[in-house]
Amino acid sequence: MSSLSERSPVLRHVSAGLAIAAALTLTTTGTAAAGPAKGPVVVADVTLPAPALKQVQPSIADDRGVRLGGVGSGLFPAGPAGEFWLVTDRGPNGQPTVDGEKRRTFPVPEFAPAIVRVALTRGTAKIRQYIPIVGASGQSVTGLSNQAGHDETPYTWDGRTVLPYNASGLDVEDLVRTRDGDFWLVDEYGPSLVRVSPDGRVLERHVPAGLGLTGADYPVKETLPAILASRQQNRGFEGLAISSDQRTLYLAVQSPLANPDKKAAKKSRFGRILTFDLRSRKVTGEYPYQFEDVTTFDPKVNGDQSEMKISGLAYAGRDRLLVDERTDNVARVYSIDLKKATNLLGGPYDDPKTSPSLEELTGASGVRLPAKSLVLEPNALVPSLPGKIEGLAVLDPHTIALANDNDNDFGLGDFGPDGRLVDSGVPNRLVVVRLARPLDAR
Repeated sequence: MSSLSERSPVLRHVSAGLAIAAALTLTTTGTAAAGPAKGPVVVADVTLPAPALKQVQPSIADDRGVRLGGVGSGLFPAGPAGEFWLVTDRGPNGQPTVDGEKRRTFPVPEFAPAIVRVALTRGTAKIRQYIPIVGASGQSVTGLSNQAGHDETPYTWDGRTVLPYNASGLDVEDLVRTRDGDFWLVDEYGPSLVRVSPDGRVLERHVPAGLGLTGADYPVKETLPAILASRQQNRGFEGLAISSDQRTLYLAVQSPLANPDKKAAKKSRFGRILTFDLRSRKVTGEYPYQFEDVTTFDPKVNGDQSEMKISGLAYAGRDRLLVDERTDNVARVYSIDLKKATNLLGGPYDDPKTSPSLEELTGASGVRLPAKSLVLEPNALVPSLPGKIEGLAVLDPHTIALANDNDNDFGLGDFGPDGRLVDSGVPNRLVVVRLARPLDAR
């Protein structure tokens, strides 16, 4: 098998553009120290642009003072040195308590999730391209919930008025781009896998069998395992990667499924990573993933295992992936190898009648887990970086990039009595790191 750099000439080019910076050790304040690095080194740390929503999407009637954010939900190299594709999530949303009930609010309900091309130049980032995602009709898909009973009820900014559901709505969380120019994205609602044209038009959406999603403004196909429909609310697909031969997608469910129920999900340490064949448009594999024990991973959450999540994937060679595993306080990047892991597809753990379910297991119990090793602790390297890191990309065997998704989506803090946002002030950042050891050597 060829090395990662031999398989990825575009990624070599990106790395070449960072080679001069890689020769220096950059501190979080931007100063430089000469000399060889014994550990990982930050070679770029930039804040992403945050224009007003109405500036990037003029069709928005009132952006309520919200600026562009959530751009770090996904991250993928764009080709030219220092350029990246990123994706917003569903848009500004909050969860205030109204009349004793937590409600999901959409302050700018017409917002279209968007694919954004960003270029890093001389320590700054500029938006080169902004592509709102639309349906077959050209209308915005929006980020609104799809189905009553399956998704949260959508409310206006103040949590007082129910908004209509939108079968076309997408809560996209990661992306890759193929050589023909199409994008593939993953979504939390279905959960689903979505193909989008270069100009932002949804071409197909793959959802779990039996979901029964009707009325969308694009083709919907029930090709994914039915068990995935039992994802926890806001815990659907979160990570996506593509093989170097462009034949296979890798999809990660953010958290354990609510299988058989929410109680099991909140205690479980077992998640699922799938493989999807791009030629046959079929799932070909489903592999177990064991989350770290939260008591040692992040003591601040007081033993709440449900705080553990997968928030990003990146391809690192045949059967190998980088996984961004995190809480809201701590993120770590692991390398996993699926080669000897059990393929659960079509087996008993895809059957909701199986007891105990995969999510109820307290040990591997005959299930072979992927080999797993620690690659990077981003918060130890850059203490000011928020733990909510959702974008992850491999640039070459020595270099990876990370992006955070605002600490509170789109800077969403509180809204004043006038309905205008009081921004949280947490920016989107993109950090490029040169590793102490090449990925191929792990």
